[in-house]
Amino acid sequence: MSSLTEKDKPIVQLLLNTGTCPRCIFRFCRVGSQTLYRHPYKDLTEFLKNNQQQEDAAGFGVVDPPCKRIRLEHTEEVPDDLNQNGVLKHVPLVNDDSAAVENSTVEVCNVCLGILQEFCEADFVKRVCEKVKSADYQFTSFVFSVSLPPQLSVRERAAWLLVKQEMGKLGLSLAKDDIVQLKEAYKWIIHPQLSEELGVPADGKSLFEVSVVFAHPETDEECRFLMAVMKALEKIKEEDFLKHFPCPPSSPKNLCVALEIQCNNGAVFVAGRYNKYSRNLPQTPWIIDGERKLESSVEELISEHLMAEFKADSFNFSSSGREDVDVRTLGNGRPFAIELVNPRRIHFTAEEMKELQQTINNSSDKIRVRDLQLVTREAIGRMKEGEEEKTKTYSALVWTDKAIQKEDIAFLDDIKELKLDQKTPLRVLHRRPLAVRCRIIHTMKSEYIDEHHFRLHLKTQAGTYIKEFVHGDFGRTKPNIGSLLNRTADILELDVEVIVDWARNRCD
Repeated sequence: MSSLTEKDKPIVQLLLNTGTCPRCIFRFCRVGSQTLYRHPYKDLTEFLKNNQQQEDAAGFGVVDPPCKRIRLEHTEEVPDDLNQNGVLKHVPLVNDDSAAVENSTVEVCNVCLGILQEFCEADFVKRVCEKVKSADYQFTSFVFSVSLPPQLSVRERAAWLLVKQEMGKLGLSLAKDDIVQLKEAYKWIIHPQLSEELGVPADGKSLFEVSVVFAHPETDEECRFLMAVMKALEKIKEEDFLKHFPCPPSSPKNLCVALEIQCNNGAVFVAGRYNKYSRNLPQTPWIIDGERKLESSVEELISEHLMAEFKADSFNFSSSGREDVDVRTLGNGRPFAIELVNPRRIHFTAEEMKELQQTINNSSDKIRVRDLQLVTREAIGRMKEGEEEKTKTYSALVWTDKAIQKEDIAFLDDIKELKLDQKTPLRVLHRRPLAVRCRIIHTMKSEYIDEHHFRLHLKTQAGTYIKEFVHGDFGRTKPNIGSLLNRTADILELDVEVIVDWARNRCD
């Protein structure tokens, strides 16, 4: 099965005698063969038992007789893997009344608390896979993670100190880092089984995660003396550790329990552009002091369909800028992205994305979506990069208190690269820091309507507060249309045509 060296023999004898399972013994013997750990538990038990009983054990590679302190019992019957209660049956290792376990069950390992015993067996693997399959996820690979109770770290340290002391008597040493980590050994065993049962490979970079959380209530009290177990174990002196914790660790009566078996898919990102045609629709839910002001939003009209199709738990909406509730978004639309958290479905063809886009557009006349597509996380970053340096165009309906003629506004068409100083507007001061921002109006074109109204088309630096540029915001934006015309001006309607260099095929 595998070769253990002469120097491993005292470790095997010592740990067998103190109630340690075969796989943990291999870990302390620094066995790095993944194949060895995958052998059935009963075979590993027999392997160690036979090698202890035989003077010339081929797997052990030694000729010395077994240690006199250990008397192994011969059993003719090879037990089954599991009894009817799902617990591993007992394979007697030591001829000692104190080592007997009630109900003929395998003695729970005093180091791993059963993690490398029952929880490596086919029944538990099937239980995990049933949970995965019932969750109805789409995935082509998986990554497996395991959360272990903190008392395992304490017990492993106690076992290491015991082995270290014994090896010191023989002039040998064993560093803590030399021991094969429990999580690593567990994954060596369970990865092939999960992969075979699920029909997909294990991949450390997979976005689909299967996780198991273990606990061991019986020994929870063991960690009370350590506030932060991992940090404390790094700093505590060996003699102080031994004052608080038995060495070797005591043998528990019960196995660990799997508190949770969870599945989680990595986030999927969907992006596109939206037009907003309503002057009574916020970009995101408008809720003040817990009260909803309007029944829907751009975010909700889009996301509800994506959530349903991707079967996601939640979502995060982002966009390149935002418009006020009473502002329409026209032109080629505002770029947006939605992060779908823990989606069950992740594979969509281009045709299916077109159908989903059409479903969204058919559901409301307040918005329209285009260029809907799956993108990467990196593409979302590109959408936000340089947002303030982009150029946008607007159309504003302006009112003046004094009568105007066409020639009174004609000079606006000749103004180029007008620099503004905009102090944070009063209307957004509750959510934006107070600052003076320099913005540029690249061009303007006026369209006379009547003595008190004209339409102003503007091309501006992104981030320019257009409403404030028109009415001045009590002098907080300088110059403004009112000061340029030498009269009071206000804005009645505003439309935005978003021009951002972030389009289809740039974010694939």
